Amino acid sequence: MWLIVLFDLPVLTKPERKAATSFRHALLDLGFEMSQYSVYLRFAAGKEQADALCRQIEAAMPRSGKVHVVQITDRQYEMIRTYRGRKREPGPKNPGQLTLF
Repeated sequence: MWLIVLFDLPVLTKPERKAATSFRHALLDLGFEMSQYSVYLRFAAGKEQADALCRQIEAAMPRSGKVHVVQITDRQYEMIRTYRGRKREPGPKNPGQLTLF
């Protein structure tokens, strides 16, 4: 399962910019990677982990602005098409499964 966080936060005043930056840093600290400036992605091992991450995201949200958290399956994630300019990039890969001995 994948989490995609999309947000539009106000950045007109210095406190708003600070809150937006703090939120982005919180996402990075939670293990998200930046896809675009206000789009972050992270793999979750299951529904329980995804729900826990959603609660942590809620705790880090600024007082104003709009945040969406979208959950998609591995199959849906593999079907993402990515373009840089007009050239298509290779599709995203799911993280490999760890084997414990």
